[in-house]
Amino acid sequence: MGRLNLLMSVLLSILSVSIVLMPNLASAQLKTNYYANICPNVESIVRNVVNQKFKQTFVTVPAVLRLFFHDCFVEGCDASVIVSSTPGNTAEKDHSDNLSLAGDGFDTVIKAKAAVDSNSRCKNKVSCADILALATRDVIQLSGGPWYPVELGRLDGFTSKASNVEGKLPKPTFNLNQLNSMFASHGLTQADMIALSAAHSVGFSHCGKFSNRIYNFSPKNPIDPTLNKQYAAQLQGMCPRNVDPRIAIDMDPKTPRTFDNNYYKNLQQGMGLFTSDQVLYTDKRSKGTVDLWASNSKSFQNAFVTAMTKLGRVGVKTGRNGNIRFDCGRMN
Repeated sequence: MGRLNLLMSVLLSILSVSIVLMPNLASAQLKTNYYANICPNVESIVRNVVNQKFKQTFVTVPAVLRLFFHDCFVEGCDASVIVSSTPGNTAEKDHSDNLSLAGDGFDTVIKAKAAVDSNSRCKNKVSCADILALATRDVIQLSGGPWYPVELGRLDGFTSKASNVEGKLPKPTFNLNQLNSMFASHGLTQADMIALSAAHSVGFSHCGKFSNRIYNFSPKNPIDPTLNKQYAAQLQGMCPRNVDPRIAIDMDPKTPRTFDNNYYKNLQQGMGLFTSDQVLYTDKRSKGTVDLWASNSKSFQNAFVTAMTKLGRVGVKTGRNGNIRFDCGRMN
């Protein structure tokens, strides 16, 4: 019995180690040259579509970037956020946290998928998840951010449920502990979180997402005291108390169409739009990183590339856990 118990103990230990390692197995299969012998022109095909969309509207940049982030943080980087609802299922994209995702992000991926599939060699061989990952890199570069090699080999997920979104995305009211906890659950460090927050360097938000900071912060301080007073007055001018909460405001008041480290310079001046932005500077645990990246663009870009690469590995589907959708908006 002693030897049997010992054997069982060893087997259980091996099993537990395997379970811990399994989440990393899928991401380990990703590689930058995944399509070299399958669809060698995939990157240029996707880039051409992204370029066309970018010329039509700058909204393409923040729309694709946010789509990728929202996708990876819920079901993993598996394009589940692109799937449309059906009579029997309310999909991720229709959860309240995803309703603000701009249609240009979805449109970019769908058009890129059509362009890829129009190539006979590539037809039905490239996942929507990989197309979204490539498009994200391309919009970042087009708006002034760094180019970086994208790891590929993801499959599209089988599940897209609005009910699975609840509590999975960071809120604009989050403090540093809440941000760190949520990002850590995906294997991302505080530095990764601060780097990825620079996505707020481009794009816009709606008045309803930050109105509490300029009108109803607390009984003693109606305006958040960490908010630059002039900036607060500017926001009040654009978002009067009874304004439509859906009115859009640039997230970066200085360089809203350039992906740059100005995001961190804004935080130094009390011009972070969300509580979750400004806390990166008011909390001493993250302030040093903000100061570094505000003064060193190259250091920020390197950290951002590292963080984006790690984000792209979250919840990746491979093997029997996914497939390649014929249509990014619906399951096969």
